[in-house]
Amino acid sequence: MSELVRVEVEDGLGIIRLDRPKMNALNTQLQREIIAAAAEVTERDDIAAVIVYGGERVFAAGADIKEMADMSYSDMADNGVLLQQFSRAVAAIPKPTVAAITGFALGGGCELALMCDFRIAADNAKLGQPEMLLGVIPGFGGSQRLARLVGPSKAKDLIYSGRFVDAAEALDMGLVDQVVPAAEVLDAARAMMRQYVGGPRLALRAAKEAIDKGLEVDLETGLEIERHLFTGMFATKDRAIGMESFVENGPGKATFEGA
Repeated sequence: MSELVRVEVEDGLGIIRLDRPKMNALNTQLQREIIAAAAEVTERDDIAAVIVYGGERVFAAGADIKEMADMSYSDMADNGVLLQQFSRAVAAIPKPTVAAITGFALGGGCELALMCDFRIAADNAKLGQPEMLLGVIPGFGGSQRLARLVGPSKAKDLIYSGRFVDAAEALDMGLVDQVVPAAEVLDAARAMMRQYVGGPRLALRAAKEAIDKGLEVDLETGLEIERHLFTGMFATKDRAIGMESFVENGPGKATFEGA
């Protein structure tokens, strides 16, 4: 039973809520519980889209440095397997995801946000990858996902310097997609994700897979990934429903079954 993470479901939305006061430091227990929560929201048919939320005060201030401080090389060699499992967990959810960021999203917390498809930040949020200030580099996927999101030059600036950026700069560089008043972060995330409830579940999953896997390969391989996934849509009920509805009623009026 989870102690530090709750999965809440409301009207087709799943909220992965972190609850490790005061700063949601990502110790091994919290990492394992987020992995389990990611598996749960993946498997549940009553969840169409997912919000990752740290609460009203903070998203996640980073890894638990007190836990890491006494680890040896061999300790981290073993622990690194968990770090990479955690790094992949939220990213692998085959449904639309958004990080609802309040307060700090630093180090592992910023990397957790990067695992999501979208990021909505409070106007008082601070984001960054300050691992360099500790004599290390990002270990939860930050060196890879950040560069893919904002480009290598901006990623190197943030990682080399370890500096924090405010919400406005994060929006300007493309690190977040939307900035709202702090009290409205969760509602804004709900509004963004609600548009996918009742959508063509298998097509959404295929689109996410095509984009994410395509970013990892050359263009020709990416086009082959798209071809296979596109062809597969013709084995779904929602493809037939969507096309029939388009022919009879025009776009945007189909009622999908998620099959």
